[in-house]
Amino acid sequence: MKLYYAPNTCSLSPHIVLRELELEFELVKVDNKNKLTADGRDFRTINPKGYVAALELDDGQILTEGPAIVQYLADSKPEKGLAPPANSWARVRLQEWLNFITSEIHAGSAPLFNSTLPENVRAIFREKLFRQFDFLQVTLNEKTYLTGPTFSVADAYLFTVLGWSQFFSIELHRWPALSAYRDMISARPAVQAALLAESPQ
Repeated sequence: MKLYYAPNTCSLSPHIVLRELELEFELVKVDNKNKLTADGRDFRTINPKGYVAALELDDGQILTEGPAIVQYLADSKPEKGLAPPANSWARVRLQEWLNFITSEIHAGSAPLFNSTLPENVRAIFREKLFRQFDFLQVTLNEKTYLTGPTFSVADAYLFTVLGWSQFFSIELHRWPALSAYRDMISARPAVQAALLAESPQ
């Protein structure tokens, strides 16, 4: 398998999952500005949407969209327990979390990367995001991980998008449970390995 990624993007989530599952894969870096892969290919020929993550399977098929990728990967090694069995109520709850992270945290953070937005507009987006952080604070006061007592693909995704707060000067210490949660996940060996592999060499 090949994972097409760019540093500081949502592709970190499937990268973490690949390492948690101890799967063999190749990392292919993508320049998000010029849409070229590290080996000089036009990334849009791999993913016409033009953005990471993209997972190329051994048979040449391409899978895109982080929540779909992480569930596919988790199902390839169900014994690792990163996703509940398909068609179970617990799996529906996992999908609920993945959709929440996608629509409220990932999409909610995206406008803040636009440095041309007026400050009053940015403040509106920040406050909306902070309301979701308030919700997560309550949730993580009551349980260790999003879906219960064990790490899941939803945690890999939430950890990834929470990492973007550093680019917006948002201090997660305002939400102690959320900050502690991020620190706990950052200490996982697979997370450390993924971050190291994506850091500038």
